[in-house]
Amino acid sequence: MTEQLGIRTQVTVPLRFADGYAVDARVFTFTGLGDGKEHIALGLGDHRGAATPLVRAHSECMTGDVFGSARCDCGPQLREAVQRIAERGGYLLYLRQEGRGIGLYAKLDAYALQDTGLDTYAANRALGFGDDERDYTAAAQMLTALGVSRVDLLTNNPDKPSQLRDHGIDIADVVPTGVHAAPDNLNYLLAKVNHTHHTLTLPIPA
Repeated sequence: MTEQLGIRTQVTVPLRFADGYAVDARVFTFTGLGDGKEHIALGLGDHRGAATPLVRAHSECMTGDVFGSARCDCGPQLREAVQRIAERGGYLLYLRQEGRGIGLYAKLDAYALQDTGLDTYAANRALGFGDDERDYTAAAQMLTALGVSRVDLLTNNPDKPSQLRDHGIDIADVVPTGVHAAPDNLNYLLAKVNHTHHTLTLPIPA
């Protein structure tokens, strides 16, 4: 029997970041998501009162979000998104899609290949995966369950608004995130610009 789409649980969680930033989030879990994964939504700021909530669909990155890996920009993007959404009112959708959808172990296998000279996309392909395996159907379902049909989307990735529009979400505006470039992640970010046309303005490495 298919479970009906809806909100399963909601609870307030105080968020405390290493740099001292603090905010309370209303955390939502769901029933009936199509992929069966345990995605969550964080309601931040006046998320119920915002006429057009600011939303970020953030894919889980254990190495970056939890351990502060400098090989990507995921941790800084997450920190930035929480504050910007709290100031505007909206939702952060935390999606269990590690490694652009290939999983944690495979992502670390891809890291090993990157250490031999492949970029992040070539490494995925060498492992038999596509450039980006993510599907944002569940993200659209989460917004629907939250009663949200029109959003401003916080992203530099053109695939996210495209997929969400295909699933019936009205994207009023695409709002770019900051550029969190550093020596350890510059080639990774350049690959995102060159392969998947992320809207990032980056320094050219010497």
